[in-house]
Amino acid sequence: MNKFLKIKSAVLFLLLAPFLCAYAWLFSPPDGLDFSASTRVDQVHLLVDECWVDQSGKRHVNQEIFRSVRDVINRAEKFILIDMFLINNFCYTAAEGYYPLSDELTSWLVAKKRDMPDIEIIFISDPVNTIYGAVESPHFAAMTKAGVKVVLTDLDKLSDSNPLYSFPWRLLVRPLGTGPGFLMPNPMGEGRISMRSFLKLLNLKANHRKVVISEKEVMALSANSHSGSSAHWNTALHVKGAGMALMWQSERAVLAFSGMKDIPVPVFHEKPGGRFNLEVLTEEKVRDRVVELLNTLEPDGRVDLSMFYFSDHRVIDALIQAHKRGSYVRVILDTNKDAFGWEKNGMPNRQTAARLRDYRIPVRWVETHGEQFHVKMLYVEQPSGVATLLTGSANYTRRNLGNYNAESCLALTGSVDSEVMAKQRKTFERWWNNQGGRGYTSDYRIYADENILRIFMEWFQETSGFSSF
Repeated sequence: MNKFLKIKSAVLFLLLAPFLCAYAWLFSPPDGLDFSASTRVDQVHLLVDECWVDQSGKRHVNQEIFRSVRDVINRAEKFILIDMFLINNFCYTAAEGYYPLSDELTSWLVAKKRDMPDIEIIFISDPVNTIYGAVESPHFAAMTKAGVKVVLTDLDKLSDSNPLYSFPWRLLVRPLGTGPGFLMPNPMGEGRISMRSFLKLLNLKANHRKVVISEKEVMALSANSHSGSSAHWNTALHVKGAGMALMWQSERAVLAFSGMKDIPVPVFHEKPGGRFNLEVLTEEKVRDRVVELLNTLEPDGRVDLSMFYFSDHRVIDALIQAHKRGSYVRVILDTNKDAFGWEKNGMPNRQTAARLRDYRIPVRWVETHGEQFHVKMLYVEQPSGVATLLTGSANYTRRNLGNYNAESCLALTGSVDSEVMAKQRKTFERWWNNQGGRGYTSDYRIYADENILRIFMEWFQETSGFSSF
């Protein structure tokens, strides 16, 4: 099966290569994306949001991430920047474990600006929150009224993952702009939207970052400030005292290509140095680092991968090779079945899992109950006692790791004995072994899908860009 897929990948590449090369030259990523830089830090915490349902059917939610976001906002005195993909109440229904997270974050920022009028607050987000100009965002309106600078990412500046659609769209539809309308149903809520906005949505690109920066602290999250996602599983790294300037440098690029004028020059309270090496990684630099970590892993090393979407061919191959060299590899995946009340078809994870199982790599599924296992976390441990923990916004797919979406992650390297690395191992073991009598994960066979047609469809979508993952 794997040889069959590789042959088809090569044939498709040869057919499309001339067109794709010319198109990539015309629409390359803006300056400042595909960023990597490092510093030394000492104060780092891993934050975890998780769910489980007990034997009586009651949902339990344990969340740490947005409590820390609120604390970062409260402690800031001069500067706050938040880059957040989702902030809306689309697909939100008040239910056990869910709460109006978008409203809460908006209220925190509005109150901060009211109490400290001189503080600089910038909120970067994605136009999906306005259905690409078709509806007004009450959250953006409230922030703007309070004096928060709201910047919507200019997605047209990003490279196109699906040029066979985006090329004619750029020529024929983009000049018409976007705006309110009634021809198409709103795919994310009530009401109707314009055909122009619906056609822009089909480019399937995003500023997918989830970043929080103050002059004192920085966070990289897998979590969105989206009310409908408020019960999702997620992880984040929270760093104090260093890393803010590097993350700001990567975010400044988004502000620049999105047209912000008079970009501020914040002063950060940095004290670099400490036990850990911290890397700020965006877009394709995330993939480069992941592949490097796996390719340089020595025999008897350890890999724990927890992922919402996993389909990137280079990462899959590197993971398989690490396993072949004798490393202990385990993978926890979302079943890709739950999406805000709709049931999905399991792509791409069930097809990726089938490939991993061909090589006897252990895979377990997270038992979700309407929410999503939205984690994007890699832990790589060398036999020498040095480990790297990488988390943030990026799924391991072509769209997320190929300079198409805007993405941001932090990678932390240090001793396996450190508290943050120990928490990762404890968290992964709890999920893998269903510790404490809690039903977190299930066996591979429960959701296995080895249908050859669906394997081919997943491969085609990942390779061609005709996909939403």
